Amino acid sequence: MSDCLIFACLFAAYGVLGREYAGGPSGAELFELPLVALNTSFLLLSSITYGFAMLQMQQNRLAGTQIWLAITGVFGAGFLAVELFEFAHLVHEGAGPQRSAFLTSFFSLVGTHGLHVTCGIIWLIVLMTQVAQHGLITANKRRLMCLSMFWHFLDVVWIGVFTFVYLMGALP
Repeated sequence: MSDCLIFACLFAAYGVLGREYAGGPSGAELFELPLVALNTSFLLLSSITYGFAMLQMQQNRLAGTQIWLAITGVFGAGFLAVELFEFAHLVHEGAGPQRSAFLTSFFSLVGTHGLHVTCGIIWLIVLMTQVAQHGLITANKRRLMCLSMFWHFLDVVWIGVFTFVYLMGALP
């Protein structure tokens, strides 16, 4: 629930500050939608692969669960790589978070989401290690279900970011 509140506040801040450019570039000038679409694909595919991992877990298939979890982690890492590339590119272009209120709110919202994905990947690696050591015991299944809810929550938040920040921000 605390994550919902954090993201609600960040979305609210972006809603207020998202058009305050201070004479700097706007989202329409900065955002590369094909790159954002690729990033969105990575995250959505990671949700699908996590779902496949849960199906394997329900059938008590250890190897299948681990394989799908690993694929999920790769898609998550791909998402983070693209996001870091985008951030580095924006900073290189002089559009860092200190440039305007728009960019401060953008980096805060998108960066916080990226931080949550990073934590999710760390959690995923820890759980994969626990599953490798102890198998699909009841406690590990419960932990995997908790991470599943967190991972899918991040997808829902990203759909909001994609729509509210990138698509609406790309409009002149």
